[in-house]
Amino acid sequence: MPKRMGVMLVLVLSASWAPGAPPDPHATGAGGDVALSGARRDIRLVTLDPGHFHAALVQKSMYDGVDPRVHVFAPSGPDLQEHLARIDAFNSRADDPTAWVEVVYTGDDYLEKMLAERPGNVVVLSGNNARKAEYIRKAVAAGLNVLADKPMVIRPEEFPVLEEALRTAEARGVALYDIMTERYEITSILQKRLSHMPAVFGELVPGSPAEPAITKESVHHFSKLVSGRPLTRPAWFFDVRQQGEGLVDVGTHLIDLVNWQCFPGQGIDYRRDIEVQSARRWATELTPRQFEQVTGLREYPPYLAPDVGPGSVLRVYANGEVSYRVKQIHARVSVEWHFSAPEGAGDTHHSIMRGSRATLVVRQGEEEGYRPTLYVQPSEGVDGAALEADLQQAVSILAKDYPGVAIAPAAPGWQIVIPDEYKVGHEAHFAQVMRQYFRYLEAGAVPAEEVQDMLAKYYVTTRAYQLSRPDPR
Repeated sequence: MPKRMGVMLVLVLSASWAPGAPPDPHATGAGGDVALSGARRDIRLVTLDPGHFHAALVQKSMYDGVDPRVHVFAPSGPDLQEHLARIDAFNSRADDPTAWVEVVYTGDDYLEKMLAERPGNVVVLSGNNARKAEYIRKAVAAGLNVLADKPMVIRPEEFPVLEEALRTAEARGVALYDIMTERYEITSILQKRLSHMPAVFGELVPGSPAEPAITKESVHHFSKLVSGRPLTRPAWFFDVRQQGEGLVDVGTHLIDLVNWQCFPGQGIDYRRDIEVQSARRWATELTPRQFEQVTGLREYPPYLAPDVGPGSVLRVYANGEVSYRVKQIHARVSVEWHFSAPEGAGDTHHSIMRGSRATLVVRQGEEEGYRPTLYVQPSEGVDGAALEADLQQAVSILAKDYPGVAIAPAAPGWQIVIPDEYKVGHEAHFAQVMRQYFRYLEAGAVPAEEVQDMLAKYYVTTRAYQLSRPDPR
């Protein structure tokens, strides 16, 4: 029977939903072709085993050409209920409410049911990462398009699975892609644009392991707000065997930005262009009270027992750093997780790109009010007055696409002044990713260079996973 949750219609289909039941008129059917190409066709979303809040954020907006009915296949439990509650909140908000209808199946055979029935043509994956590589492989083999939250893989033995899945996707004519929201953050966009303006940046210097050409650092927090509400995290999020360690999780975003900013459209061949030089990992320690605050659980589940030390302190290996070379350019990426942010702050990003004429720096500290801010600093020996004139001209070009962008003095160089209208925030980036993915569906394929870059970044993360251990084999 239909059940109302706020203004969201949820159709709950139990394990007794028989394969012989009347077919969904929108379903493709087990033998149908679900590849999308050419002009935009009806897009029908399937959410598989949602457990991370990103699974809901892709539905924070409505999209032209996308069916409002979304089929959800998942085990019953709190992860599913949290997901449905978030969709309900989007549907019932006062400002620009969405109108999603969730059709939910909760049998133990949820994966097999989804693969057999295929009521949609785009599978969205964002949840417990322990089975994500399996989900990707089976969905693509069934001829389904897949949009997966990062990380696609969390262990080195899964990397060949991803490689195979990408080959299968190409052969089946379906689009396999991951959600890279950080490409849509305005300071990252402008840092990239400026780094390809030789009059300002010059050339990217090769750097060294000790002083890389490009450095990216990210600090995240276990306790945070999402859509204005305290985030409840599932207990498995703190098990790196299910969620993944920091480098293979958030590190994926940072490594993606290195490729996207430095070598756009070129494609990175991980066999030829990548050398992972060193990596390390360390733990964030949480007290039982902190764990309860973000999960609502008073006790650790049994699977976390190996990570609990003296004083019942939980050690979560959410932190890591990797140094590597890509196309002769040295890069360093680091990820840290703290329990909570300082007052007024949130997750933060720090990025440095070193050029022969200028260094481009993104900072997000207290001085910046914890908002990402882009600075341009003269390289050693570069005349400041001449660089300022070149920067003014470069910014006038940027302003054609981003009206209002300007520069202001900020010793030892300048700040790129960015109007607030471009600072849309992390949650809004999911809609931007979705629209880009839909364009790939219209084109009939993910560009070859994007496929190469996906493999390259997951090669770095999984190789770093190996090198960060005492026995790096």
